[in-house]
Order: sequence, then structure tokens, then C-alpha cells
Amino acid sequence: MQPALMANPQNPNLPGDSQPLLIIPQEIIVEILFRLPVRSLLKFKSVCKSWRSLISDPKFVKTHLTLSSAANDGTHSRLMIRYVGPYFGLKSCYLYSLFDKQTPNVVDLNYPLENTYRTAWFVGSSNGLVCIATDEFKLCVWNPSTGKSKIFSGFNVRLLLNLRIKYGFAYDESIDDYKVVSIFDVEGKLSSFETEVYTLGTSSWRRIGKFPCGGPLSLTGKFANGALHWFSTGNPYEIFPTVICSLNLSSETYGKIALPSFGGRCSGVRLDVLDGSLCVICNNAGSHADLWVLKEYGIEESWTKLFVIPYPTSPFSGVYSRPFCSLKNGELLMDFKSRLAVYNPKDGIIRYLDIQNYETFYEVCPYVESLVSVGADNLTQGQHP
Repeated sequence: MQPALMANPQNPNLPGDSQPLLIIPQEIIVEILFRLPVRSLLKFKSVCKSWRSLISDPKFVKTHLTLSSAANDGTHSRLMIRYVGPYFGLKSCYLYSLFDKQTPNVVDLNYPLENTYRTAWFVGSSNGLVCIATDEFKLCVWNPSTGKSKIFSGFNVRLLLNLRIKYGFAYDESIDDYKVVSIFDVEGKLSSFETEVYTLGTSSWRRIGKFPCGGPLSLTGKFANGALHWFSTGNPYEIFPTVICSLNLSSETYGKIALPSFGGRCSGVRLDVLDGSLCVICNNAGSHADLWVLKEYGIEESWTKLFVIPYPTSPFSGVYSRPFCSLKNGELLMDFKSRLAVYNPKDGIIRYLDIQNYETFYEVCPYVESLVSVGADNLTQGQHP
């Protein structure tokens, strides 16, 4: 039974024992719940059994995620910040607080690897799930909105001395599940990189073959158009990328994408995703940074130079690391020298964001609030082939 809205006929503002003044149809209740934040929905699970069942239903979870992801006001989107400190500390703030030039307030997050003494970093986020890796060969897939997590081993004993490990994390729509990809140098000779895939639903690793493009240069794979992407080069001893290597998550097959025609050798490049499209930042030391976007996936001629971004300070004191998103007013949110900066393409002005409770950070991971389940809430040891 759905809760009825009661009213006192003597005073509509007071509850009473009269017949219900209004019973909201079930379809209207569902539409309202679809648009509420995760924090409210978790509380509303306790209202009644029917609401608990509804909010826990996978179809409700998917629809809520779709609406939250489509919201262009940033009300369900957050930035997770890994800040400078003695431990791996995390904070979070709402993306919408950046839209109106407010002074965003960040809050501390309690997370499963809070007391780790090891180095940890973001692998990526997908549908509200955030993947974190540590150099003690543990991986954590975590929903910061619900607090649920799954921790598992990244490698077995025979690979514990291998430090050349690259990761990727994303959703595989073909099986409605999430995958973690690891690419590692088996022999330590920079010449033979193998690929393993961990599927969240089965809690197991599978070997799928060799990385075909020499060796991955990017620390983590960037997800766009159903595939993870890494900078790579045909020569394992080269440090400047010559190609983008892609791994289709559904077919688990590799492909290649040519780089944009930079018109000269960049001093540094960064591979990322901007608003769902693959992008490359080319830093030209002493001048500016070019932001290239692949407008049509699979068509290399569609690489387009979207922005030419000047350095806000001395170009040799730092470079742009990555773009996070386009704000609703057309501005671009970026990382510059471990600070959040906003570039306005209309006037070419760059401003730093004044954010309370933190100064500088190591990295930032955007994510959307969701009810998506990680499938477990305990330590799970993945089995390797």
C-alpha cells in the first residue's frame, strides 16, 4: 500500500482522522521518486515495503541513472578530489556549485581504503561507480553515493614484482555488467604486454591476449563509444605517443585510432574524454594548449581543434592536465597545476576556482550520483587464469 496524504477537514494544515483528502496515483509517485537525489531515496526505502521494493528494482535504478546523467544543471553530478595529505584522502563537491560562480564547499568522504598507506589513484568512473587502484595490487569498485563497495586482488603472486601495470574501468552494455581491464608487462622487458579482464558480476579474471600496440603509455584507459583507450607507440622505448589503442569492451578486441595532425611536435599530450567524446590536449610549451575532439568516432578525419587555450601564468610553471566537462554556459572546467580552472572561450579569460576546505589536489574524478549496485559488499579475491 502506498502512503495516503491525510488532512483534517477543520484545518487543512493539521493531520486528522478524516478520509484522505488526496491519494497520489502510483505513476505520479514513481515520476517524483525518479527525480530525487540518492540520499533521499535511500531514506525513503524505510517508508514502506512497496517503496523499498520499487527503489531497489533494477529498472528503477536504470531509469533514475538515465535521468540523473541527462540533467544539464549538474544537480546529480559530483567531483571526487584526491587531495594532498599523509594518507589517501578524498573529498567531494557538487558540480552545480561551480556553475553560478559560487564558492563550492567540499566534504570528506569515508571510503573502503581510507587507512591505506600505499599509493592509490583513480582508474575511472562509470554510472556512479568509481574504481580505485593501489600499488599493493588491490582494486576497489565503490559507489560513494550508497557506500557499497567491492575490493578484490588486482594480480596473483607471480606478478607481485611487476610494476608496469595499466588499468581501465567501464560498463559493458552488451552484458549489463562492469569490467576492469589490466595490462601488464609479463617479462619486464617492455616488449610483451598481456591483457586480463575482471568482470564484476562473476568476480573472476580472464586472459584475453596481448596488447597489440607496443606498450600502453597512459596510466588508465579512457572510456568512450563502448571502448577503453590508451596512448601507445609501436616502439616500447619511445615516450611520445604515435597512436591511440582501443579495446572494445563488448567484443574484447583491439583497434587503433590515429592521433590528430598537431602540425608540429607537442611538448606534451594528454588523452581524455570530454562530454562523451574522445579528446586530446596538446600542450605547446611557451605558448598555449590545443584541445582536439574526435567529433565522429571511428572517422579520423573528424578530429577538430575545439579550443586554443592560453596559459594563465608562465607556461613553464605547469601545463593543463585534463578537461573535466563543459559547463552549461559554454565554459570549460579544467585542471591546471593541481587547481580547478575555468576557461571562457568567448573572452579567453581563465579563472581559478576558490573552493573551501582544500587547497591543491593530486587528481579529480567526475561521477554521477546513482543507486547502481557493485554486486557485493565484502572482500572478494578474483581468480586468475
